[in-house]
Amino acid sequence: MSTPDFTSPSTVIQDLKGQIGKAVILRGWVANKREGKGIVFIILRDGTGFCQCVVTADSSSEMDLAAAQSVSLETSVVLKGLVLADEKQVGGVELQVTSVEVVGVSENYPIAKKEHGIEFLMDQRHLWLRSTRQWAIMRIRNTIIFAIHEYFQGQGFVQMDAPIFTGNACEGTSTLFETDFYGEPAFLSQSGQLYGEAMAMAMGRIYTFGPTFRAEKSKTRRHLSEFWMIEPEMAFYDIFQNMDCIEGFLQHVVGKVLEKCEHELETIGRDVSVLKSSLGTFPRMTYDQAVRIIKGEEDVNGVNSIKSLEEELLRCEQQLAAIDAEIAEREAKVATPGMKKGEINFHQTKITQLKQEKSDVEEDLRNIPQWIGSAKNFQYGDDFGGSDETVLTRLFDRPVMVYDWPHEVKAFYLKRNPEDARFARGVDVLAPEGYGEIVGGGERETDVDLLTSKIEEHQLPMEAFEWYLDLRRYGSVPHAGFGLGLERLVTWVCKLKHVRESIPFPRMYGRLKP
Repeated sequence: MSTPDFTSPSTVIQDLKGQIGKAVILRGWVANKREGKGIVFIILRDGTGFCQCVVTADSSSEMDLAAAQSVSLETSVVLKGLVLADEKQVGGVELQVTSVEVVGVSENYPIAKKEHGIEFLMDQRHLWLRSTRQWAIMRIRNTIIFAIHEYFQGQGFVQMDAPIFTGNACEGTSTLFETDFYGEPAFLSQSGQLYGEAMAMAMGRIYTFGPTFRAEKSKTRRHLSEFWMIEPEMAFYDIFQNMDCIEGFLQHVVGKVLEKCEHELETIGRDVSVLKSSLGTFPRMTYDQAVRIIKGEEDVNGVNSIKSLEEELLRCEQQLAAIDAEIAEREAKVATPGMKKGEINFHQTKITQLKQEKSDVEEDLRNIPQWIGSAKNFQYGDDFGGSDETVLTRLFDRPVMVYDWPHEVKAFYLKRNPEDARFARGVDVLAPEGYGEIVGGGERETDVDLLTSKIEEHQLPMEAFEWYLDLRRYGSVPHAGFGLGLERLVTWVCKLKHVRESIPFPRMYGRLKP
C-alpha cells in the first residue's frame, strides 16, 4: 500500500457542490460502508459533511478496490476521484473514486449500528461525537455560538470576561463548588453577572461568555454541573429595554440557525415550525397573568390549560391502545410461516419505531397527570417549577416572557417595581415545547440602602459585597441584564430529550468521564 499523500491540496465535503466535474482529494473517516460484486460504497465523513464515495473495478485499480473492501468503520482514508452530480445523495453529489489510501486502521469500533444504552454511549462520548446525529448537534451549537457573538458585536457591545474563581457567591453558596485558593476559600463561579455590572459601568454595554458551575445534586434532563453562560449587562436600560434586547437577540440566533443549518436540522429530525414562529414577537405577561393561565383561570386564544391537558391525556390513552394493537398485528405477521426476509425486516423496523412511540406516549401518560395536579394546586407567590413552565408554554408556539415576580423568589440584586414593591423587576424567558427557562434577568437595584438591606436579609457577608455597593456609590445609573444558558438554548433549538447531548463532554452529577 502506498504512503498517503498529504502534500496535495484537498477539498472539503461541504464545498463539493461547486466542484462537479472536477478531480478532487477528500480526507476523512469511513462513517458507513456497503459492498456489492465489484463495487464498494463508502460514506465518508470529514467534519464538514458526509459524501457517498463509489469505488468500482472500472474506475479504480484492483489494489484500490481491495483497499476499499478492507476498510472498516471509522478507518481514516484519503480518497481521490471525480465529483459527479447526484441529487439523490446528501449534498447533491457523489465521488467516483480513482484512488484509495488508508491512513489509520480502525479495528472493532465499539459503537455499532445496533441500539446502545445511553450510559454506554456516554462512556464512549469521545467516539459518540462522530455519529451523524451528534455531528449535526455540534454544528448547530457552533452556529449558535457564532450568532451570539455576531449579534452583540453588531449592536456595539464589548465582550469582557468575568473571573472563574470568586471569593463570594451571587446568591449564596449552597450550590457552589468550593476550592482552595492559596490557603483561602474560593468558589467556582455560578455567574459573571455582578462583575458584568462593574464592567458595564466602565464600557456602557458588555457581554460575558464563559463557563459557570452549579453544584446541584440533580439528575434532571435540564441540569449540568458545568455549562456556558452568556451574560449581557447594559447601562441606562430598564426592564422593558432589557426584554427588547432579549427578544432581538434570540430572534437573531434562531434566524441564523434556520439559515445556516437546514441540513443539520433535517438530520436530527427537527420540526422547524416552532423555530420559524419564534422569529415573531414574543408574548409578554406579568407573573400574575401567568399564574392565572397556569391555574386555568384565563384562556390563551380560547384554549384553557387544564382542559387542554385533560383532552391530551385522553388522546394519549387512545393512541397507546392503537399502538399496542398495531404492534400485536405486525408481530403476528412476522410469526407467519413462509414470510419473505424483506417483509420480515420491514415489519421489524416498524415494530421498533412503534415501541419508541409507545415509550414516548407512556412518558406523557406519566407526566400529564402530574402537570394537571401541579397547575390546580399552584400556590400564588411560589416560583415556577418545571411542570408549571410546561403547562404555560405548551399554549404558545414561541418563547414566552414572564416579568414582575414576587421579590421573595428572586435574587437580592433585582430592583423592586416602583409602583408595587411586592414585585421584583425580573424576567424569565420560557421556551415552548416543555423546555422551560432559558433566560433569566432583570433590572438591577440602584439604591445602596435598599441593596444593603437585601444583602442582610439574605444573610450574605457584607464585606464580600462592598465593591459591589461601590457601583451604587459612585455614579450609579439604571441598568439591566440577563443570563442565557447556552446548553439549554441548544437543547431547545435541537429539541433534545436531555441537555447532556448539547455539550461535547457533559459534566453533571454522577459523571466526570471521559
